[in-house]
Amino acid sequence: MATFKCRVVSAREELYAGDINMLVATGHDGELGILAGHTPLITLLKPGALNLKNAEGVDEVIYVSGGILEVQPHLVTVLADSAERADHLDEAKIAEARRNAEEMLANQSNTVQTSAALTALAESLAQLQTIRKYKNRA
Repeated sequence: MATFKCRVVSAREELYAGDINMLVATGHDGELGILAGHTPLITLLKPGALNLKNAEGVDEVIYVSGGILEVQPHLVTVLADSAERADHLDEAKIAEARRNAEEMLANQSNTVQTSAALTALAESLAQLQTIRKYKNRA
């Protein structure tokens, strides 16, 4: 299977750089899969898992909180708002963050609090889904 270069970076660090066969991400308009020779594009990413299949056929899962995906003829770049390898995500902390977000939603007093609670809830749900994808792959 043909390969292409991929870089996944956040403001803090580079999480991946190397050759891959395939990338699956959650774009603004839904899930998309990228293979070698994909049409160039730029899209916004929603919180969720990036699934990478490296040149050796090994799957890697990285959680991104959002960002931009750019596809060029021989390079795919993910500029993530924040990112974390799935095996580094702490399920207990994420579950606690979800409970806190649900509590904030139940007790909101203005639209700013509602928006913040909905954002936190969406992010914690995306992180939990990423953990499940990572565990199912192993």
